[in-house]
Amino acid sequence: MSTESPSHFNHLETLSTRELLAGINSVDQTVPQVVAGALPQIEALVEATVARLQRGGRLFYIGAGTSGRLGILDASECPPTFGVPAGLVVGIIAGGDSAIRKAVENAEDDPQQAWRDLAAYNINADDILVGIAASGRTPYVIGGLALARRHGIATGCIVCNPDSAVAAVSDYPVEAVTGPEFVTGSTRLKAGTAQKLVLNMLTTATMIRLGRVKGNKMVDMQLSNLKLVDRGEKMIMDELGIPQEEAAALLKQHGSVRAAIEAYKR
Repeated sequence: MSTESPSHFNHLETLSTRELLAGINSVDQTVPQVVAGALPQIEALVEATVARLQRGGRLFYIGAGTSGRLGILDASECPPTFGVPAGLVVGIIAGGDSAIRKAVENAEDDPQQAWRDLAAYNINADDILVGIAASGRTPYVIGGLALARRHGIATGCIVCNPDSAVAAVSDYPVEAVTGPEFVTGSTRLKAGTAQKLVLNMLTTATMIRLGRVKGNKMVDMQLSNLKLVDRGEKMIMDELGIPQEEAAALLKQHGSVRAAIEAYKR
């Protein structure tokens, strides 16, 4: 596996802080080019996801360790950013929620556990399941995807090695092959960055296709703090050409940027 190949750097303990930072930065710069090469695969996964969500389905992520945490992060940011229900995008990590903060020993080695975790959400053929695994060989992810397929559920994946077992059980594989890490085998580095970029693309493009962005603005965002309220007021001011006081009153009355703009225009 290329993610486990020896680093191109050695004797790291002898390098200065500046040399370490420059080395990490130099390999990080290769990641966007790798993701760019996977755009056709990402496009196919987005189209499949949009189709499922348009018919009432959900997007599920499964992963272990860093990969699982990235899925949970992406899922958790969809409701405040796009105003969608919390259950529309669901992230599941091997070992359960306690594994978000602390590694759970051997949690990723059970190929049956992911399906048990997914069954708690009544996953069905209207949904789509994306496995996230830098190595592409995580039993938890492979088992979950394989069983989902048997139940007629569309599957995708985000992996960082070519020709992986995870990709083999995915209808819509995304292979962002990032190669050796700065610290050999530490896939929270380049591989994790590539996975985060792909996840950003997947949900952002999907939500735009579902009408959750107007122009370039998050008109359905949750107004959960003063910063976001201020941002919402500015969106309304820009869209309608009205003063801040009027925009603030509209936002307070209607509870969202979209609703405020639509009510004013009526």
